[in-house]
Amino acid sequence: MIFGAASLWGGTATVARLTFRDYDVPPLTVVELRLFIACALMLPWMLWRNPGGFRVRREDWAYLGILGVFGVAAIQGTYYYSISRLGVGVSILLQYLAPALIVLFELLRGRPAKGRTLLAIGAAVAGTALLVGGVDTAALHATLLDWMIGFASALAFAFYIVFSKRGLSRYAPLTVLFYTFLIAGLLWAVVTPPWRIAAENYGRDVWGLFLVIGIGSTLMPFALFNSGLKRLRPEEAGILATLEPVVAVLLAAVFLGESLRSFQWLGAALVLGATLLASYQAPEQTAFATERV
Repeated sequence: MIFGAASLWGGTATVARLTFRDYDVPPLTVVELRLFIACALMLPWMLWRNPGGFRVRREDWAYLGILGVFGVAAIQGTYYYSISRLGVGVSILLQYLAPALIVLFELLRGRPAKGRTLLAIGAAVAGTALLVGGVDTAALHATLLDWMIGFASALAFAFYIVFSKRGLSRYAPLTVLFYTFLIAGLLWAVVTPPWRIAAENYGRDVWGLFLVIGIGSTLMPFALFNSGLKRLRPEEAGILATLEPVVAVLLAAVFLGESLRSFQWLGAALVLGATLLASYQAPEQTAFATERV
């Protein structure tokens, strides 16, 4: 599930960049529309398949509000803004510092990480750095604020992964997604009112890109990621998600004819090695889990 989410994110990252660059669509407009498109698609599905999924305990509304604002809205806003200002490669590299931040958070809580996990994080960060192939030319002209927002995307992603675990232990992944997406969308609708977006009179081709982003970069990958996160530790999910840049680079090589340099192949190997380390379960752990079941 995490691999599926990372593959979709990696395959659609350039679609967002294309929307910003070639059609001059503001990043926050794309963020707002992708969230509302995802909610519009989830609503009839949940009404049909699981109407009870809309029920939420009264004491959990504050939790969903925090996750929606500081998790979903913050991730979407900082990451897409970063793509528009720093480029896809640098933005991916910055966001995937999140697994290291999660381990640091666990250390501060007095929960030391296993050596295998630390090795996986080091390999994932180094591999991602090699994959993105240096600094995008857009990043050379970026301001300090642009870089701060880029680093904020890592903090937001780390927070989202850790804080989502509580909601996913109580509710189905789509329930958490629907309400947090809706809360985040409403927040960005205050920043960019819907009537202002309507006044832009975007063409069918642009709305087609919005739809691709809403489904392929938002609804499907986040649903898969939350389903996988429900069954994994936060740091494991974060490391496994670093497959995203591998997919992005390989797809660019296959469909855009972009050749891969030797250091990018090395980066891909490091990331794949990190995902194997993160997903590996020792035989004794497997036996213990089986006994518990």
